[in-house]
Amino acid sequence: MASRGTQVLLARLSQLNPTTVFLATAALVLAGLLAPRPFGGILLLALAATLAAVLSVTWSLRPPHIRASRVAILALLVILGVSRLI
Repeated sequence: MASRGTQVLLARLSQLNPTTVFLATAALVLAGLLAPRPFGGILLLALAATLAAVLSVTWSLRPPHIRASRVAILALLVILGVSRLI
């Protein structure tokens, strides 16, 4: 059973324009890749943490192949973030 907070988050997420969310995420990834070394890594890891939180909330709502692709993208984002920290 989802908590009240989770239900509110899911309701808000469902109201967002998918194109806008994609473009904003792509802009943040690009900013993280172009920012100076420690700051870009921090930005990418913060974005990965946010996406991991959303992924955990929406996990049961998605089919397995979508879950796998999202986990792969999340892993790539974490790898990029860690590599930008070093």
